[in-house]
Amino acid sequence: MREDRRAILGRVFLTITTTGTAERPATDLGFLLHKHPDKAQRFSTSYGTAHVLYPEATAERCTAALLLEVDSVALVRRGRGKGRGGAPDSALAQYVNDRPYAASSLLAVALSAVFSSALRGQCKARPELPERALPLRIEVPALPARGGAALVERLFAPLGWAVTAEPVALDEEFPAWGDSRYVRLVLEGEPRLADALRQLYVLLPVLDDAKHYWVAPDEVDKLLRSGEGWLESHPEQRLITNRYLARRWSLTRSALERLELARLAEADDTVAEEIDNAVGEPAAAEPMAEDEGEEGAEERPVPLAVRRREAILDALRGVGAARVLDLGCGQGHLLGALLKEARFTEIVGVDVSMRALNEAARRLRLDRPGFDTAAAERQSARLKLTQGALTYTDSRLAGYDAAVLSEVIEHVDPPRLPALEHVVFGAARPKAVVVTTPNVEYNVRWETLPAGRMRHGDHRFEWTREEFRAWAGQVAERHGYVVEFRPVGPEDPEVGPPTQLALFRVAAGGGDDGTDSRNGDRTATTATATATGMAPTAAATGATATMTTATTTATTTTKEAAA
Repeated sequence: MREDRRAILGRVFLTITTTGTAERPATDLGFLLHKHPDKAQRFSTSYGTAHVLYPEATAERCTAALLLEVDSVALVRRGRGKGRGGAPDSALAQYVNDRPYAASSLLAVALSAVFSSALRGQCKARPELPERALPLRIEVPALPARGGAALVERLFAPLGWAVTAEPVALDEEFPAWGDSRYVRLVLEGEPRLADALRQLYVLLPVLDDAKHYWVAPDEVDKLLRSGEGWLESHPEQRLITNRYLARRWSLTRSALERLELARLAEADDTVAEEIDNAVGEPAAAEPMAEDEGEEGAEERPVPLAVRRREAILDALRGVGAARVLDLGCGQGHLLGALLKEARFTEIVGVDVSMRALNEAARRLRLDRPGFDTAAAERQSARLKLTQGALTYTDSRLAGYDAAVLSEVIEHVDPPRLPALEHVVFGAARPKAVVVTTPNVEYNVRWETLPAGRMRHGDHRFEWTREEFRAWAGQVAERHGYVVEFRPVGPEDPEVGPPTQLALFRVAAGGGDDGTDSRNGDRTATTATATATGMAPTAAATGATATMTTATTTATTTTKEAAA
């Protein structure tokens, strides 16, 4: 029986070996794989038969082997020899090829089917085992590797494996013919078994660069599920995603966007759904000004969101800005207004939500510019959309004339405001910064808003005028800016305007070419402003931020929905 097993092993696609002790026997591998070491088992698959057997099984050393017998006729009938990654169209090559002998997507599918519980990290008999790291040695005798041994190293080494990838000669008797595209792969490391299997499930077809079935949209979910915990930070993420999804660009783009969200969520210790919530939330109604009553009933009142954009544009014009950042751009309402004015020659929209950026691209017709090709090219040259959180330093944000934080800060948890402050005022340091935020005092004039409720469900706070001025004064003092405040919307004599705007400019001698200019009788707070009577939410932002190791936050902005 042992001789028969050794003979079979010569044709095995994959072996998994571990070592153990009397206290932790290597045969625990059988519990993890849900396959008994004393049995040779077979399983039917769509394209043949999979066999699982154990050439050796002792307390000191245990090896599980997976052999897949491929039915070439079934492969041709189901795949019809065509499609992405299918067998070649040549009549003979459909039946005579390397699929029965080399590791490929066929093996990956068999791996998923035969070891499904192990892939999920489940073991009912021994629930503690899946979380245990094991000394593993994984061998794949014939692995097609488009990219050679160097690519194999680049894919597996960042995951903590010691990699041996030996090229297989085309013919050992004719060494002058050179090497084939196959390698003999040996991986050694101490991961969890579930992690190792998920990595193999993804990377085997990536190295083969072919799939035996049509890649549908649900493959994105499979990739992200198997890549959880390692693909988000893999240096070859783009190559892996592109090859796994058979170079279908729409699927690759979707996967990359979701991976970036997962990376940001992990850094912020939250879930991706909480980060990417900038689209699809119901918008709150804007308050109507008191002077828009009966006399103005015949005319449609100007929404507060429109007045806010007009106030921001007025501030940008006043400082002579040409290159502008819209930080937390949401679905692109302000970007559209900026594009209408030729004075703004370079516009960058930044948001953590890819859904919001995609909606902005659709709204601004960047994905379907129409028939005016020249105008579309000019618009594309002026506008760039980029994903990023606003609480970790980003060198792409440096060097601009002005930055806008329109209805953004109230979506940030107060303890994270110092991080945002450093990124914008300390690291990016534009010559001018425009910040708008709701005035909570005005909420009493909003009849449809219940007492004590904020204007939007995602708001972490809403400041009074005194609190906002105290925060802005401290920011200006710390970073060498002067700040002035402007009302947005009709100003109520008792509670002020519905929205408050702060315009920061680099102070004379503050390290940039900004000047301390002021407008009319508007209130100006110099860099020496002192805050008093600050509410606890505002006071929480007073500490100086240290951004060397700042944590990424999910700064999601539903800008036009928040009044």
